[in-house]
Amino acid sequence: MTAPNWEIGGRALGSRLLLGTARYPSLAVLQQAIHASGAAIVTVSLRRESASGRAGSQFWRTIKELGVQVLPNTAGCKTVKEAVTTAEMAREVFETPWLKLEVIGDDYTLQPHPFLLVEAAEALCRRGFEVFPYTTEDLVVAERLIQAGCKILMPWGAPIGSGQGLNNPYALRTLRARYPEISLIVDAGIGKPSHAIQAMEMGYDGVLVNTAVARATDPVQMGRAFGLAVAAGRLAYLAGAMLTQEMAEPSTPVTGTPFWHSAPPEPTK
Repeated sequence: MTAPNWEIGGRALGSRLLLGTARYPSLAVLQQAIHASGAAIVTVSLRRESASGRAGSQFWRTIKELGVQVLPNTAGCKTVKEAVTTAEMAREVFETPWLKLEVIGDDYTLQPHPFLLVEAAEALCRRGFEVFPYTTEDLVVAERLIQAGCKILMPWGAPIGSGQGLNNPYALRTLRARYPEISLIVDAGIGKPSHAIQAMEMGYDGVLVNTAVARATDPVQMGRAFGLAVAAGRLAYLAGAMLTQEMAEPSTPVTGTPFWHSAPPEPTK
């Protein structure tokens, strides 16, 4: 999990796991979970860290010490103006043009607002940001985001924090097949390491996890489990998984194998 094997946003990274930093029981547990997972990218909400005052400064120092790539996000934004303003502040605070763009359109499902998302992406790409838009698996929205200048897309697996996994595998496979040259990262809804493996086996470039690690009984061990799962899923994709079929097929060839049959039973008198 440590050798550079992924180039994204102009950087070579050693892990395809992205880890969120919210909702951990303590800063120490967060630090240990990041280390155990091997994650090379962590997401940070500017609003959350700014609101926490001195605690936010301590958090930022801790992240810097870990040497991971920071991906600020615009969590909680509902308008283009909010998203663009937050992005500009994040670029200054975290010293990176990388940005996970969130523009929420529904309070219940936290589904991205497709129209405002595209508008905000256009504005931020013009301003020199490397935009990672949090979107749905919709092909039309994906095309508009790519036209806006996005080279990376982050389709959801399921609503944020739901732990449901990949609700629409067909659409996610279709998106992967349609845009083979675009970096695709499954974001939101991942609840178990098996969900991450499923996404990686489809050929997705990475997986973002937050709640499933932060709210685990042991976040450090769960972080390690997700790091291994993402690596295993990627290896399985590269190795070429066998195709499914309806009929059984013996794993041991039977051609030329002798068979011995017992004599038929004696007739009963």
